[in-house]
Amino acid sequence: VQLQASGGGLVQPGGSLRLSCAASGFTRDYYAIGWFRQAPGKEREGISCISSSGGLYYVDSVKGRFTISRDSDKNTVYLQMNSLKPEDTAVYYCAVDRANRCGSLYNRLPKNWYTYWGQGTLVTVSS
Repeated sequence: VQLQASGGGLVQPGGSLRLSCAASGFTRDYYAIGWFRQAPGKEREGISCISSSGGLYYVDSVKGRFTISRDSDKNTVYLQMNSLKPEDTAVYYCAVDRANRCGSLYNRLPKNWYTYWGQGTLVTVSS
């Protein structure tokens, strides 16, 4: 299993970016993809996920601004990020949960659900 995250870059506050996570090595479309981010000096946090059946989750800080979607034909998950803020600056990672779970425990996306991780893509929001 391999995950390839891409689409990061430098954007001004209020701008938009779309991240992609291409998955390979799966024999069937039964897995969830989660997006996490890690800012300098901070813990990695889960921000969104999508299951193969379309179940969705967003952390409160990105609700209404970020949209996750999935193209099963391309084995790719997208994270459309709008109205970006400086506090969104972080390295963004995608990861796979082979149990196909998407949700939260104690208002957090559990990192330990995810067994395969992509390499990360840097998003910088700055003027």
